[in-house]
Amino acid sequence: MDRLSPEIERKIQKAANIIRQSSDVVVLTGAGISTPSGIPDFRSTDSGLWTKYDPFEVASLSAFRYQPERFFKWMHPLAIKMFEAEPNDAHIGLARLEHEGFLNLIITQNIDNLHQRAGSNNVIEIHGSMKSLSCVSCFSQYFSDDFIEPYLHYGSIPHCPSCHNILKPDVILIGEQLPVSAWQQAYQASMECDLMIIAGSSLEVVPVANLPMSVVDKGAQLIVINHSETYINTRADLVFLQDVALIIPLIVKEVLGG
Repeated sequence: MDRLSPEIERKIQKAANIIRQSSDVVVLTGAGISTPSGIPDFRSTDSGLWTKYDPFEVASLSAFRYQPERFFKWMHPLAIKMFEAEPNDAHIGLARLEHEGFLNLIITQNIDNLHQRAGSNNVIEIHGSMKSLSCVSCFSQYFSDDFIEPYLHYGSIPHCPSCHNILKPDVILIGEQLPVSAWQQAYQASMECDLMIIAGSSLEVVPVANLPMSVVDKGAQLIVINHSETYINTRADLVFLQDVALIIPLIVKEVLGG
């Protein structure tokens, strides 16, 4: 790894000091924390999934209702990457902070389960998860384990064992309401924290993107770690325009004293 500039080193030390002095730290993560694990994001100019697909045609609730087969075909290569991916140093670093008592909660927009696999226990999946599926007809819910292998290997669309209708992954599609309980918990945690860290999110999807503004409006501190600019950067206490998988482990190392 190339030597960091003195400015970045000073910012890492400052970030570590802010974390050590905070009593209630919440981290908000987006797709950018999982791209180092090989999972493509949605909005990057060159590689984002939405540069190749119209999200309303493949990943909206209405599209799923009328053409679920198209959704599962689009989702298939992404699902393979998700289930093959391993947590990277950013996921692992956040888990270490939690275990050492410096991090209270992770609010993630991701559906890949990498935070939990890295060892984080307090995670709110604000956009749902691939861990379970629900029947579109009888609303029975099932764990993905019994259905995922046929889908990953053969593209087999999962069907409900009870009524034989299609099962929908419990992820939030465009036009679908966020899980009420998850949103209430995320909002409450944001209102109570004294530090929020944005890690790998472009903050373009509402209402989640509004949480950092609420945090700074109430006087809490904000650290942003993201490759590209976000709307909240001008109000953040610290901004890192670098890879989260590089910066987070360095901050964690500084927090924990080496």
